[in-house]
Amino acid sequence: MIGYYIAVILIGILYIAFLELSKNMLIGWFVGIIATVVMIVYGYMSKKAIPKEDDFYNKVMKKKSYGGKKLLLAFLVFAVVLVINALLTKPPVKRVPAVEVRNPDVTDVITIDQGKLTGVYNKDHSVKVYAGIPYAKPPVGEFRFKEPQAPNTWEGIRAFDHFGPRAMQTQGSVFMDSLSHILGWHDYQIKFGDEYVEEVSEDCLYLNVFTPADTEKFAQEAGSELLPVVFYIHGGSLTTGQSSYTEYRGETLASKGVIFVNCAYRLGVFGYYAAEDLANESSNGTTGNYGLLDQIAALQWVYDNIEAFGGDKNRITIAGESAGSSSVNAICVSPLSKGLFNYAVAESSGIAAKEPFHTFRYYGEALETGKEVREEFGVTTSEELRKIPASKLVETKTSNGSMTVDGYAITEQPYLTYEKGRNHEKALLNGFNVKEADAFLLSTEATQDNYVDLLSEDINEYANEMAQVVPSTLPQRDQHFIVDAMGDAKGALNVAYSAMWFSYSHYVWNNYMVSHNRPAYEYYFTKTNNMLSNYHAGELPYLYGNLWRHPGLYDEEDYKLSQIMQSYLINFAYSGDPNGFIINDDGTRSTETLPVWEKREKGQDKLLRLDTTIEMVDDPNNEIYKVIDKFMDSRVK
Repeated sequence: MIGYYIAVILIGILYIAFLELSKNMLIGWFVGIIATVVMIVYGYMSKKAIPKEDDFYNKVMKKKSYGGKKLLLAFLVFAVVLVINALLTKPPVKRVPAVEVRNPDVTDVITIDQGKLTGVYNKDHSVKVYAGIPYAKPPVGEFRFKEPQAPNTWEGIRAFDHFGPRAMQTQGSVFMDSLSHILGWHDYQIKFGDEYVEEVSEDCLYLNVFTPADTEKFAQEAGSELLPVVFYIHGGSLTTGQSSYTEYRGETLASKGVIFVNCAYRLGVFGYYAAEDLANESSNGTTGNYGLLDQIAALQWVYDNIEAFGGDKNRITIAGESAGSSSVNAICVSPLSKGLFNYAVAESSGIAAKEPFHTFRYYGEALETGKEVREEFGVTTSEELRKIPASKLVETKTSNGSMTVDGYAITEQPYLTYEKGRNHEKALLNGFNVKEADAFLLSTEATQDNYVDLLSEDINEYANEMAQVVPSTLPQRDQHFIVDAMGDAKGALNVAYSAMWFSYSHYVWNNYMVSHNRPAYEYYFTKTNNMLSNYHAGELPYLYGNLWRHPGLYDEEDYKLSQIMQSYLINFAYSGDPNGFIINDDGTRSTETLPVWEKREKGQDKLLRLDTTIEMVDDPNNEIYKVIDKFMDSRVK
């Protein structure tokens, strides 16, 4: 009997855990608990039907007793009830609330060209959030694979209290996503109110505005009528991601005196599919950069409308991480964005190299991939492809996560624009983390035998030279994910690829800025912690002030570093120089100055290491960059 009760209770507990990780509706929990209780009661009422533990196999598994058969039937009914319940209580599809407050207070009405609107206050009324504002027409139907169109207007007053849907992208299991947050991010929280799945839609061109509750107070303290603006572009390899993600929400920065805006944009095949017939039908002759054009349209919207929210259109800083940083780099060279922003913040990616390793491709490659898309879906024209349901098209097996030179949004290889000094950013704050590539190499086993071959996949005949600079015998990283394939050369491979795929782009970008006497400040993030540590994207919650969303995972040192990083960012948004005073939690400037962040210039190529100790250090990858330079020169020739 004891074994029976243990089995039923264990099944019940595991089932409730499954429902929680799958975000099923709470009524599913209720049914699961009731079913478990019924099984316990059944056991108590049918003691004679329950075989002894030492006779369980013969009487139950071989069905040699009437009681054993009844028990098997009971467990079968129990299993059927649990399965049906799990299916019927799947999480509903919803949009994410703008603030984590039940029935938040509504802001005053704001008027822009599209119409009148309201937002909501956060919990302590320090910030107003206007979420899900359309900045272009829905890119559906005839507008699929076209430049973003001017947004629709509306009558009356619209409430913008929920983020817009995620752009179309493939979605994995909710259960597996929850497991990844347990095993990878370590930030999973059991809480009520999150029993839903975020909406995903082709109708995705929405942005979010975070402002201080009292913009006039901050403006007066700064001696101006309007506040500087940070316009953020999310990452995700141009194939995934959403503007609602907690790591780069703008509540904290807004509470300290800047306007923060982020946006969604078309991804994957919807954002970067290219075809000659589309270029021919476009009045601008463009194709292949629809996601980039969305970002520029959102930036244009901010420039045209941000004054209504208390922002200064003449002090806009564009920012982004990973593919968002590559997008920032692209906006810096696009003729369409000239005059729309002042400064740029770039984290962990760029496309200024002569032949970028990722998020950029040659136009011919883009057209060839477009042809593969049409063949995959059995059509011959892009017009036919427009009729394919978005839910089917998103499942394409082709890779569509790269920008290209289309002659309109990007008119030449980006490095050529930088060589001519025609890039738009007046100052640059940028940098990278220690373990940038590690998470992308989890399934790769690197050994002494295959190390050079793995390097040659991206750097061709320079693999042997790279192996001399980054020997395969380098020690392993101080941390690694439990699912990492590892191998005795994995430490070396992670070092080499972190430099190739990520930090090299910043080395190039900074050198171009220095060559044209423009301010550039580069960081090197090395702080370890109990969440994403110093892997790719590990700096995000520090820089944008969202450590507080992960209780128990960060300590006092982390919060101190975050305050300093936010202060650098806010100072940079105000003046193009990150140096100055530390900014307090209430937005006032303290009397304590920040550690000096030296500008990159000829003879000064050190980085600011962001850790418990903040100091200027040499770039650890300088020798690696010399090998990559040779490879890049060979590719251009």
